[in-house]
Amino acid sequence: MEKPLELGNMTRVQEFVLLGLSTQPDIKGVLFAVFLILYLLTLLENTLIVYLICTHSELHKPMYFFLGNLSCLEMCYVSVIMPSLLVGLWTELCHVPFTACMTQLFFFISLICTECTLLASIAYDRYVAICCPLHYPLLMRPQVCLGLAMSSWLSGLLVSVVKTLCIASLSYCGPNVINHFFCDVSPLLNLSCTHVALTELVDFISAIVVLWGSLLVAIASYMAIGRAVLCMSSATARYKAFSTCTSHLVVLGIFYSATIFIYARPSRIEAMDLNKVLSVIYTVVTPMCNPVIYCLRNKEVQAALHRTLHWSRG
Repeated sequence: MEKPLELGNMTRVQEFVLLGLSTQPDIKGVLFAVFLILYLLTLLENTLIVYLICTHSELHKPMYFFLGNLSCLEMCYVSVIMPSLLVGLWTELCHVPFTACMTQLFFFISLICTECTLLASIAYDRYVAICCPLHYPLLMRPQVCLGLAMSSWLSGLLVSVVKTLCIASLSYCGPNVINHFFCDVSPLLNLSCTHVALTELVDFISAIVVLWGSLLVAIASYMAIGRAVLCMSSATARYKAFSTCTSHLVVLGIFYSATIFIYARPSRIEAMDLNKVLSVIYTVVTPMCNPVIYCLRNKEVQAALHRTLHWSRG
């Protein structure tokens, strides 16, 4: 239900209070240790992938170029969300100034939109490699790869600017308590004391375009790959291709299921406990799993890692 525009003598909120992931003191310490380890592990995995891609010429290929971008994004992604999550678990409450909250929201929206388009670019790259191998050097030449990557980052920034400005322009007159572990769209809309219909519409349309658009590209790419794989004469080649695509689809399924449920809806979410659980999936779990699924299981990356370890021992 929309809130009245009776602002009168109401005072604008200067800071927000994040309740955090859990309000139960007996498990906060355990959760803090678990998420700190996950955070450090995510940074280590993605830093290692970026290092391997940059230092090994055999990994200077379109697929690894996109995966390097994805790893850089994941490190930024978790570094935007994890500090407030960890502070909320370490202390009783996490106080966030209004400007800091909007800054976190801006980077979060930008990075999640960029991730969607990067995942679609990775799926398209695999489609071209498997379904159009003779045209792969032309269709995925360096200029095209750079254009796709830059488009992903710039589109994320553009969407984030529009959505953040809409949310920041709303009036927040109190209460200022957010039942979440970071400044997210739905909790902020729930606290607004002005009409949010236009902001909800902008949020919904951008989510449809970015989330559903990139998901459709990814699904179409993997469906075409599936048809091509079924036509392969070698059972070993079919198994290898299906194994790779299945792992990619698992990551895509987990990420998009959570994000679409939360963001591609025409109204605010009231079930905040469910919102927090789903948010953990795409802000913590997928950034940690993506390096393993996309890179560390890859034989070329494993060979580069073994050579790096061998050089360090030598």
